[in-house]
Amino acid sequence: MAEPTIQRSSLENHDHELKENIEKKKDSTANPEFFSCMLQPSPADSDPNYIGIRRFLLHRKAESGVLRRKDWRFNGKGYVAYRNYISRPRNWENLQIPSRSSTPGNSGRWMPSPSPVSQLLESDSWNSLKDLRSPSQASQALSRTTSFSSNASDTDDRPRRRSEPAYSFVGMHCIFDQCKAMVTVIKFGHMSSDLLAYGASDGSLTVCSVSMPPSVIKQLIGHSKDVTDFDFSTNNQYIASSSMDKTVRVWDISRGLCIRVIYGVSSQLCIRFHPVNNNFLSAGNAKKEINVFNFSTGRTISKTVVDGEVTAIDHDHTGQLIFCGDGQGCIYTVSMNSHTGALTRTHRNRSSSKHRSAVTTVQYRTFSLLARGPVLLAFTRDGSLSFFSVSLEMKGYLTLRCSLKLAPRLHSIRASFCPLLSLEKGEYIVAGSEDANVYFYDLTRPRNTCVNKLQGHGYPVIGIAWNHGENLLASSDFGGTVIVWKRAKTA
Repeated sequence: MAEPTIQRSSLENHDHELKENIEKKKDSTANPEFFSCMLQPSPADSDPNYIGIRRFLLHRKAESGVLRRKDWRFNGKGYVAYRNYISRPRNWENLQIPSRSSTPGNSGRWMPSPSPVSQLLESDSWNSLKDLRSPSQASQALSRTTSFSSNASDTDDRPRRRSEPAYSFVGMHCIFDQCKAMVTVIKFGHMSSDLLAYGASDGSLTVCSVSMPPSVIKQLIGHSKDVTDFDFSTNNQYIASSSMDKTVRVWDISRGLCIRVIYGVSSQLCIRFHPVNNNFLSAGNAKKEINVFNFSTGRTISKTVVDGEVTAIDHDHTGQLIFCGDGQGCIYTVSMNSHTGALTRTHRNRSSSKHRSAVTTVQYRTFSLLARGPVLLAFTRDGSLSFFSVSLEMKGYLTLRCSLKLAPRLHSIRASFCPLLSLEKGEYIVAGSEDANVYFYDLTRPRNTCVNKLQGHGYPVIGIAWNHGENLLASSDFGGTVIVWKRAKTA
């Protein structure tokens, strides 16, 4: 009776050893040491010192690749590696990143954790509302998510992820004060950190460089009335401007010359280059029209009519949608064919205010942490800031996510997103004001929405613009002064 027992135990040991060998073989393929040994050249063909150095580099490359593959996780809503990369600590490779599941009522929001690593990195195990088991939990999470805030967010005394707030500034980088008229619009060049231009109410356009030492590159003179808007081409070689003198002008920056003038029958109020096909120019005018011009010939390709003066305009990143605001506070979505330039009006979002006020800013952004997708910012002269989520599947349908009521404006004061600042925590908006200050607002806060202000202008602040890296903020005022502010460095 003992012999079958011996045979059975020997078979079990053999199976166990076989399984261990299989597991070791599987693990060895992911082992950086095994990987570097397999890829090193044979000793007969190479110098031993070269072999050692190559093996060391291959080991580091394989180990780094394993860590990066672990980092690119999918949480059911999107990849979190980019957020983790920009917020990673210096000793990233030596840290073990624990996974932390969300709790009911906190789904889709940044939550602090006692772990120092999870304070710096985004967890990949967030649950959507459909994963909550009880209806009460789902309704509680939905109400807290749509309000974008909780009382705990304002009374939380725990330290921030970084030593300095992302909206803090160290002072003025430079000042341009040679213009004697109101600077109505100001912008940095496309994907540029140092090319800056601004238009004034005397019809002048000024192109500057903010790199040290700051200097004026060109003065573009041609408009006879207020410059209402302008836009850089993708390669920053041209500027297209609109004006109250009923013309659209195209400028060659390097030569400082106007190379094309497009005459209209009413004031041209806003203009944008097509983001994909720079041969198209989209312009809105006081005749309630959106016109698409051919950059090369100056001819009108197509146009569509809305219900009021088109006072602000912006494209989405694909160029297939145009978002515009009118003089009555309405926001329109217009589909555009990127090949032919044909326009088709699709949606209209009516203003909820009783007193219809002109839209001064319409700005599109490809992604927001709060909306988990593309968003649109709208700002009106009565002080209404509106934050919309954009449904690209429904041809740019807008859904109001939150709004903020500020003091009414006498001038056409503009506002802007703070995309990189919003990665910290919240949704930051920067806007000018009649009291000569620049204000920063966090739309996720129910109270104490203003988080910072910059003081330095002597007149109402009209225009706002970020450079590409968002380390510089430019603001212009009614007296013609342009101040470039330098943001504080963070760890």
